[in-house]
Amino acid sequence: MPSLRVAVDVGGTFTDICIMDEKSGSIRIEKTASTPDPIDGILGGVAKAGVDMTDVALFSHGTTVATNALITRRLPRAAMVCTEGFRDVIEIRRANKEDLWDTYKDVVPPYIPRRDRLTVPERVDAAGKVVKPLDEAAAREVARILKRRNVSAVAVCFMNAFVNGANEKRMKEILQEAMPDIPVSTSSEVLPEIFEHERFSTTVANAVLTPVVVDYTRRLGQRLQEDGYTRDLLLLHTGGGVMTPKSVEDFAARLAGSGIAAGAIASRQIAMLCGFQNSIGLDMGGTSTDVSLAYEGQSRITKDWFIEYGYPIRFASIEVLTIGAGGGSLAWRDEAGSLRNGPQSAGANPGPACYGNGNMQPTNTDANVVLGRLGTSLAGGKITLDPALAAQAVTEGVAEPFGLSMHAAADAVIKVANANMSDAVRLISISRGYDPRDFALVAFGGAGALHGAAIAKELSIPAVIVPPNPGVTSALGCLLVDMQHDFSESYIKAASEADAATMEADFARMEKDAVDRLVHEGVEPGDIVLQRSVDMMYQGQWRSLAVNAPSPVTSIADLVEAFHREHKREYNFRRDETPVSLYRLNLKATGIVPKAELPKHEPTGVIPAPHHRRPVWFGPDEPHDTPVYDRDDLPAGFSFEGPAIVEQLDSTVVVPPGTKAEVDQYLNIIIRV
Repeated sequence: MPSLRVAVDVGGTFTDICIMDEKSGSIRIEKTASTPDPIDGILGGVAKAGVDMTDVALFSHGTTVATNALITRRLPRAAMVCTEGFRDVIEIRRANKEDLWDTYKDVVPPYIPRRDRLTVPERVDAAGKVVKPLDEAAAREVARILKRRNVSAVAVCFMNAFVNGANEKRMKEILQEAMPDIPVSTSSEVLPEIFEHERFSTTVANAVLTPVVVDYTRRLGQRLQEDGYTRDLLLLHTGGGVMTPKSVEDFAARLAGSGIAAGAIASRQIAMLCGFQNSIGLDMGGTSTDVSLAYEGQSRITKDWFIEYGYPIRFASIEVLTIGAGGGSLAWRDEAGSLRNGPQSAGANPGPACYGNGNMQPTNTDANVVLGRLGTSLAGGKITLDPALAAQAVTEGVAEPFGLSMHAAADAVIKVANANMSDAVRLISISRGYDPRDFALVAFGGAGALHGAAIAKELSIPAVIVPPNPGVTSALGCLLVDMQHDFSESYIKAASEADAATMEADFARMEKDAVDRLVHEGVEPGDIVLQRSVDMMYQGQWRSLAVNAPSPVTSIADLVEAFHREHKREYNFRRDETPVSLYRLNLKATGIVPKAELPKHEPTGVIPAPHHRRPVWFGPDEPHDTPVYDRDDLPAGFSFEGPAIVEQLDSTVVVPPGTKAEVDQYLNIIIRV
C-alpha cells in the first residue's frame, strides 16, 4: 500500500517539499529552486528527493499560481455580462483609495477592461421579483460578439441576483450554447450575497482565474498520474482546507491566497501540540513576513481581503497580515533622515550584499551576518555568505550616514525590522481585542527564528516555538488540513422579525448541498463535519460579526445574546438596548482527511556539545562568546540557556541572553522569554 504523504509549497525563490512516511512517522524535507513553470520545479524536487509516485498515498499542494496571475495581470482575455446600466460597478468600486491623501496614486484598473464589459436588458428587484425578464435576443447577440472576440471566460453579474439568480442562469445557458467550452461564472452561484461591488468583484476574479488555474491543476494532475500517482491532487485554498481539481473548476478564486494559508495552519497545529491553544504565527521569508493568529485552537477567518486594493475577493479566508519585512529587506534612509527597513527587497537575485551578486545595499541578512547571528553559509552550504561584503554594505549604507559604529548600525537595522514586525503582530492581536501575553509565538520561515525571541520580548509574549524544520513549515501545513468548503447566503432581517424554524430550514438546505458536494469528492458521510454561523450587526451598522449557531436553531434570542458577547470581546462594548440585525448565514463543511501525525521522541539524557563558538552581538556593545549548536544534535528533553545559536539546513535559531530554551518531544525548540 502507498505510505508516503507529500506536501509541496511553491514560493518565489524556493519550492519546499515535505515528505512523511506513514509507517515510521519520519519526516524529511527537500528544497529546490522554483522554476518559471512551477510544475517543473515540483516534479524536479520530488525526483531529487527520491520519491516514487507509486508509493504516494496523498499529494497536497499550496500554490501561488492564482496570486501571481492577478498581481502580474498575466490573465487570459475574459468578458463580463451585466445588467444594462451597471457595467461600471467594478470600476467605480467604493470610490475609496488605499492612500487617501495621495492625489496622484490611482487604484489599478479592473481585471476586465470596459470594452469587454457588455450589458443586456433585465432586472430583478430587491425582493427577488423579476421586473424585466432577460432579453434573450440581446443575450444571444452578446454571446455572438464574445465568441468572435475569442474570450476565454465570462462573468455574469446581474443586479439583485443574490436573491433570485434565474436571469443569470438563463444568460449562462445562452452563453454555453454559443461557446460550450468556455467557463462561465455567475454571481448567484459564486457569491450569493448583497453588496453588488463585492459580489461582482469576486465573480470577476473567479472568471479570470478559472482558465489559468484549471489548466495548471489539470497539467499537474496529468504529470503526477504519468509518474504513477493514483489519488486525487489536493489543493490548499484560502479558507484553510483543501479542494480537488473538480472543485477548482467552479471556485478558482479560492486559490488566490493558497500559499499564505499553509503557514497559518501549520503554526496553529504546532502550537496546539505544544499545549498552546492561543498562538501567533510569524512566517518570515526572504521578502515578506506573514502574521496570523489562532484563538482557542481556531484561526481567525475574514472575508475582507484582496490581492490588489479595490477588488475584494469575498470567499472566507484565514486572516493573514503581510508586510514587507524579510531577510532581503533593504535598510535605507528616508527624506527626513530616519532609518527605514523595507518594503523594498533585494529578492533572491541579486540578494543581500553578502551573497556576492553585486548588490551593495544593506539588508537584514547582512546585518545578521555582521552581528554574528548568521554564519557563513545557508541551505546546508549551498549558499556562501561573505562577511566582508556584509560589513562593507552596513558600514557604507548605515554606519557612515548615521555616525554609528558598524555593529551599532547593524543592531539598528535589526531593531527597525523587529519594530515593523511587532507592529504587524499588534494589528492582528491587540487591535482585535487579544492580549499577546496570552499567546505563544510560532517563529518559522527561513528568517523567523532569527527574530522571534526579540519580537516576543517587545510584546511580552512568554514563549516562542521554533518548529523542527522552520523553512518548510508552510509545506508541512499542507499535510495538516481537511477537505473544506464554505457556503453563505444573504439573510437580511431584523432579529425581532426572524423565525428560528425558517432559519433552521435554510441551514438544512445548505447542509444538504454541502454534504452532496463532499460525497461527490469522495468523502465518506461519517467524515463530514458541519459548522454554522450567522453574521449579525447592530441596526445602522454595516460591519458584521460572525456568531456560531447551534444545530438545530431553536432560539433567535440566544443568537442575539451570543452576538452581544462577541461584540463586547471584539470592540470592548455592548448595547443590549439596541436592535440587532441578521445579515448572512454561513456554513463551513469539512471532510476529514487523514492527517500527518508528527512523531514523538523520548528524552535521551544526552547533553550535546556545541559545534563551535563565535562572538555574537545581541546589542550595540560588546559581543558574547556564544555556543553554536547543530539542530540535528539536539535531542528531546535537552534544555539550555541563552545566549546560543542553533544552525540547521533551512534556518538559524537565535536564543538571546536571559532566555531559556528546551527541546520538546516533537523536537520543537521552545524559548521562554
